[in-house]
Amino acid sequence: MYKIITDSACDIMKVYLDRHHADLVPLYVTFDGESYIKEQIEIGYDEFYDKMINEGAYPKSSLPSVQDYIDAFMPYVESKTPVIAITITTLFSGSYNSACTARDTILEDYPDAEITVINSLQNSASMSLYVYEAIRMQENGVSYEDCIRVLNEMKAPGRIFFTVESLEYLQKGGRLGKLATTITSKLSIRPLIIMKNGAISVGGISRTRNKAKANVIDVVRKHIADNHIDINNYDFTVGYCTNPEEAVEFRKNVEESLGVKLIESSEEFNTRIGVVTACHTGPYALGIACMPKYESLL
Repeated sequence: MYKIITDSACDIMKVYLDRHHADLVPLYVTFDGESYIKEQIEIGYDEFYDKMINEGAYPKSSLPSVQDYIDAFMPYVESKTPVIAITITTLFSGSYNSACTARDTILEDYPDAEITVINSLQNSASMSLYVYEAIRMQENGVSYEDCIRVLNEMKAPGRIFFTVESLEYLQKGGRLGKLATTITSKLSIRPLIIMKNGAISVGGISRTRNKAKANVIDVVRKHIADNHIDINNYDFTVGYCTNPEEAVEFRKNVEESLGVKLIESSEEFNTRIGVVTACHTGPYALGIACMPKYESLL
């Protein structure tokens, strides 16, 4: 058997990972540029969002250290348990590089250690589905080699479609160019953001929050139709930041409009857009992610 390890950019709550015997390597967040605290471990979601909304904080995120990954890998190296480490897209963080350096460092003393580090090309909700499928493979007895192969094939079809209140946080975090931010800020409109292959782009604009949410659903519907996707072969989930009531209503609309069943409707899938992601989206991101089920790729 093998071990699944992921960084916290997957936005899966630690309680879920613990329940499924997967390990979490937290990323860091700072509010003052000097002290860095671990996501989910040293700061919770509510405290973080309170600082953003009520104190007007503009936090910054930081990658796990090489030592963080060495500490995560070593118990399994010593027990001769193979490891699959899944990280956020390299376009957003150096987490993958830290994990690779940790692996290479360990291999100097433990040349037989089996550590595979995967750049998921995902973040947040789509990464949650990516890790979810990795855990399912591990629990269902899919071999180490097949799990790695499927995860590599699963990257390209993964998508997130989401809306935010403005592009201010994305621009401040360097995720989008100044032109897109200038256009949307002048028009006072809500952007629709699409993430694929590890990068994000503006996929549309709306003047109201409700219209933006409807546009997200419409764009997902078009993606399904244009790519001839069999929804029975895909996972879907909704990611949200600060408004669980809005998320409940949005989930209902997603399922009714697209004819899909979200993972969280059939099991206790504990996710929430986390602090590292929200540093760049702001506290009001809401969207839909989709990812192939592993069985369709075996």
